[in-house]
Amino acid sequence: QVHLVESGGGLVQAGGSLRLSCVTSGGTFVRYVMGWFRQAPGKEREFVAGISWSGTRTNYEDSVKGRFTISRDNAKNTVYLQMNTLKPEDTAVYYCAANTDSSLIRTARDQYDYWGQGTQVTVSS
Repeated sequence: QVHLVESGGGLVQAGGSLRLSCVTSGGTFVRYVMGWFRQAPGKEREFVAGISWSGTRTNYEDSVKGRFTISRDNAKNTVYLQMNTLKPEDTAVYYCAANTDSSLIRTARDQYDYWGQGTQVTVSS
C-alpha cells in the first residue's frame, strides 16, 4: 500500500509563494509518475502539474504555467510544488497523487492510483 502525505499549505497574500511537499512510503517511488491536483469549493478536482519518473519531463495546466514548478527528489521519496505569484483563484485543497502503471504524465484524476489527504492553500486578495 502506497501512502502519500502532503504538507506546506497555508494562508498567503496574492503575489506570494508557497512550497508544497508530498512524501510517499510503502512503494517504489522512483517508478511512479507523480501529479498535483487541486479542488476548489464547488468545483471538480483538476490537474495542476505532473512529473515523470526521472523528473526530466513535466506537464502543467495552462493557468499555472510560468508560476508553478513541480520537481522531485527520488532519494527522499518526495515530490514538490513550488508556487509563485499566487492568485486568489489558486485557493483550493491541493492533493498529490501517484500513477503506478504508466510512464506517461496523465492529467485525468481516475488515472492515478494513490492519493494524499490534501493540504489547504488560501490566497487572500
